[in-house]
Amino acid sequence: MSVGAAARRVRAYGGQFLLLAVLTLVVTLLISGVPRMVNRLAEQGLRAQLNNELPARRDLSYTTGVVTAPALRTAMGGARERFEALAADLPPQVRSAVTERWYNVDAQPARVLGPDLAARNLLVDLGLRGMPDIQGASTLVEGTWPSETYLPDRPIEVALDVDVAAKLNLRTGSQLRIGRVDDQKRFSDAAPLTVVGLFRPVDSTGGIWDGLPSLLQTIPPQGDGQPVIASGVVAQSALDKRAAAGWPIRSNWRYRLAADKIDARRLDQLIDGLQETQRHRPAELSLAQGIDIPLRAFAAQVNAARTLLAVIAAGVLATLAGLIVLAAILATRRRRAEFVLIRARGGGTTAGARRSLAESLLVVPVAAALGWWLGTLFPGAPDPSTPYLIAATVLVTLALPLATLAVPTGGASRRDLVRMRPSTRRLTVEVSVLLFAALAAVLLRRRGLTLGEVDPLLVSVPVLLAIAAAVLALRAYPWPLLLVSRLAARRRGSVAFLGTARAGRSAVAAPLVVVVLAIGTAAFCAVVAAGVDASRDRAAERIVPADAVIRGERFAPDTVDELGRLPGVRAATRVLYSSDERLAVDELGTDPRLDSTAVMLVDGPGLDAVARESEVDLLLPAGLRTARPEPGPVPAIVSPAVAADLAKAKIDRSAFISVQGQRYEFRVAGSEENFPLLPATTDRFVILPWQALPARTTTPVATSLLVAGDRLDAQALRRAGDQGQLRYQQQGAVTGEKRPLGVVVDTRADVRRDLGAGGANGVLAFGFVGGAVGGSVLGLLAIAFTVLAGARARGQVLSRLRTLGMSRRQWRGLLLVELAPLVGVSVLTGALVGAVLPLLLNPVLGLSAFTSGMPVRVAFEPGLVAAVLALGVVALGFAVAVEALNNRRLRLGEVLRLGEES
Repeated sequence: MSVGAAARRVRAYGGQFLLLAVLTLVVTLLISGVPRMVNRLAEQGLRAQLNNELPARRDLSYTTGVVTAPALRTAMGGARERFEALAADLPPQVRSAVTERWYNVDAQPARVLGPDLAARNLLVDLGLRGMPDIQGASTLVEGTWPSETYLPDRPIEVALDVDVAAKLNLRTGSQLRIGRVDDQKRFSDAAPLTVVGLFRPVDSTGGIWDGLPSLLQTIPPQGDGQPVIASGVVAQSALDKRAAAGWPIRSNWRYRLAADKIDARRLDQLIDGLQETQRHRPAELSLAQGIDIPLRAFAAQVNAARTLLAVIAAGVLATLAGLIVLAAILATRRRRAEFVLIRARGGGTTAGARRSLAESLLVVPVAAALGWWLGTLFPGAPDPSTPYLIAATVLVTLALPLATLAVPTGGASRRDLVRMRPSTRRLTVEVSVLLFAALAAVLLRRRGLTLGEVDPLLVSVPVLLAIAAAVLALRAYPWPLLLVSRLAARRRGSVAFLGTARAGRSAVAAPLVVVVLAIGTAAFCAVVAAGVDASRDRAAERIVPADAVIRGERFAPDTVDELGRLPGVRAATRVLYSSDERLAVDELGTDPRLDSTAVMLVDGPGLDAVARESEVDLLLPAGLRTARPEPGPVPAIVSPAVAADLAKAKIDRSAFISVQGQRYEFRVAGSEENFPLLPATTDRFVILPWQALPARTTTPVATSLLVAGDRLDAQALRRAGDQGQLRYQQQGAVTGEKRPLGVVVDTRADVRRDLGAGGANGVLAFGFVGGAVGGSVLGLLAIAFTVLAGARARGQVLSRLRTLGMSRRQWRGLLLVELAPLVGVSVLTGALVGAVLPLLLNPVLGLSAFTSGMPVRVAFEPGLVAAVLALGVVALGFAVAVEALNNRRLRLGEVLRLGEES
């Protein structure tokens, strides 16, 4: 077969092949480019999440206990050898992410005495640290670095941070003595110590300074008569001699994982490597690392997002496949006479298919290659998508030849009548589709799935359900139209009768399925997005069941009143929370041998008022809201796990729990799965009504404060909280010199914003937006195919009716009546599929990773109904516009002379 002849036919039917090429390009572009975009967004989210954490959380920190140095090797030499050995023993996936590493050996803090310290009456314990590479990370301000040349009569030389030295009233040349202090505060085993230099870090946020205790800060006294603790740098040789003399030392090795070296595609392997590192750590070392927690949280989000993207991609690609089939059918239908003539002239059964294959080979591979190339321009790391690209190209190339084989060689037939009286074969196929869809849905719910993987069952269920819904719609919607048509036949005018009669007999099986797939995908994205958004609102209300929460150590009782005087504050209440308390059988503290539990005290009426003023939908149990001081145990709300333990121990009617050193008797008044302000992972808790507690000499003190109000000033709330903590410390029975840590103020608005930002939310939003927009656009394109499929038949009817005297206005009305049922059924069926799919798939998608553990509830909101109606109106207007343009192109006056075939 001549390539030139095939090229001329491609040029002659350029519009049809252009459409096929564009669809092919879009398919390969999505296969090649979307994984890159997803990987890019995942990498950005991972970087943002890790960079928001303290850099020290990315450290793998090995530490020895306080030991004496071995006799056969020096302290620093042994630490150096182990430094390399520990790095070599890290799993490859962990070792490849390490970019910075440090080690140090510390001699334990010992008492230092000297005239400069005595001048300010300072009591100081100084630790000595051997730390390689410190000279490259800091700049000398005065003096020199400690000398590595050891001389027996030379004092120990130490360098201090310039700010630490200023706090201790030390300077270059300060003469000190360092030694031990026993329980009788006798100073012994003294050695001379000299400050030889002061340094300043080049970058105080560098990882080398994150070792504990810090070289850049002093530790304040922990009480009266306690020393200030500081650390200084000594030469490695001096530390070796100090350790050899029997002074206890502690070694530390830190390996920092770089955020930009962690591949979001291989998080599971990295997490497994961290677990392996923990399992195989040397027995004499402790290992501290906190990076696995944010990695696990991010991995859960990414896996859930990828699973959701698989569902969306299945819908979009199935829609594109349907559009390609429709394009091939339209192309072969318009060339039916050509293929029939080839058979009439003696051509074989596959002659037309071979001709179509030659034409496809000139168009489809080129379009596929162009789409693949455009996809490679997307930012992000690629996925192994070559097999999918090849398979898609082959299938699209074969679409046109296969459609050609299906072209009937006989005369024209009434396709609408065939549809109204379906064959046994077609009924069998339709029933089989319905059964497969139902079976797949049941299997998916019962079997579940592994998040983050492309599960064939998961991606097939949405497509099967959409096809099944389309089949039911095809079987159901003609009957009401026939009834309306019969009613319209009894009335004057032909527009309603002809329009409903033609709509009831229209043969649009394949186009309607494609429209349902597209609209179903868009509706699915909209419904799930709305469900996630609403669940985040509920999660924010669970974390902060007020407009703001102030968390601290302990607040003076009058802090609530002080908050009430701030501008904009309408209500405030107190809360006490302790994460680890023991249950008891009696007031003496008899242990029932039950696990520890979290305990929370809430002022029931106050919490209810704050929630109401904050417009938070908080259903507070009646046992907490209405409890009053009465003899006997106070009513308590407990978690199911605690309720089961208390019932098993037979103390559910009278048990005791400690709260800030006081034991309170309680009884189980109800059980709740969770409670506001508690972490989502807390499965053991006891909630007591503060207002019902019996009077004691020592009253509980709030650890958190809830505030309701308008335009709350976070700084003002923070100042009020800090002052409340300070008043408690100064006015309490026991006072201390150490100033309490500053309070933390969280507003519900900030918490809600954080839930929707960072992490893998970019991937999720990309899926929602892409699925909704792509589904809507492809749905409109499928409606255009639906209109074009019957355009010639409608053109023939229009020519006849215009000849009989029908006006242009009546024709527009006839077109609306004919297309409105089809468009309406397609859009509504797709919307129904999109609303039902989340109810089916939500339990297996794992979307609670994006809502702080709050289960995602899917609901079809009124706004979505309005969106569906608006989409239906747009689709109908688009269908009418396509029909009008097509009528102009066909020149309807010539349609009757072109033959009767549609």
